Amino acid sequence: MAKRFIKVESEGTMQGNEIWVDRVTGVNYLYHFSGYGGGMTPLLNADGTPVVTPIPPED
Repeated sequence: MAKRFIKVESEGTMQGNEIWVDRVTGVNYLYHFSGYGGGMTPLLNADGTPVVTPIPPED
């Protein structure tokens, strides 16, 4: 079984940001981390709806 989330962007090592996409819903999430702490939130469009990336089906 494939993992549910795909990391599509990453910047930083001890502090930075990552973009994750939910393979089931296509919703994009921003994960910000600094040292041993971090947090995740959905990315939103200007109208407040979640950013959704179409995910092609797996072979």
